[in-house]
Amino acid sequence: MEVELNELLKQVDGHDFWLTYLSDAARPTSWIGIHLAIFAEPFLSMVLSGEKTIESRFSRNRCAPYGEIYDGDIILLKEVAGPICGLALARRIWSYDLGHEPLDHIRNRFGAGVRADDEFWSSRADALYATLIELDAPTSIAPVSCDKRDRRGWVSLRSRQMTFSFA
Repeated sequence: MEVELNELLKQVDGHDFWLTYLSDAARPTSWIGIHLAIFAEPFLSMVLSGEKTIESRFSRNRCAPYGEIYDGDIILLKEVAGPICGLALARRIWSYDLGHEPLDHIRNRFGAGVRADDEFWSSRADALYATLIELDAPTSIAPVSCDKRDRRGWVSLRSRQMTFSFA
């Protein structure tokens, strides 16, 4: 899977914050993590409008973004079976082992920001791990293609534990 950095930089031209921040993140010595998150509607539009302020990811296994995302990391927002169409900044991160933290506590604390219905929460009842991410500075960009073919909903392109070279 490849993400074309130069194309991303073209799409944030005119957004002073994102142009500077993404340029800094692209440096080989940068500690800023870069992640690709796949979103279905209506959640993608809710993130881009700023209505959804907390992204949640639940899993039965310890997999990304659990333990791989940090405050200040960049999240590339990709539509299911579509292009990258936005960016957001990870502001604060909470990771939970659901064997020790009841799902109801997480729903009570983060539910308003997650913007999900009862069906969403009941479908997460068998999850063992949860990552909640406070989103900041969500920005729409012109579509950037991304050749992603697997079913993962989250990919750490460069976490702080590994390096990644952009094509």
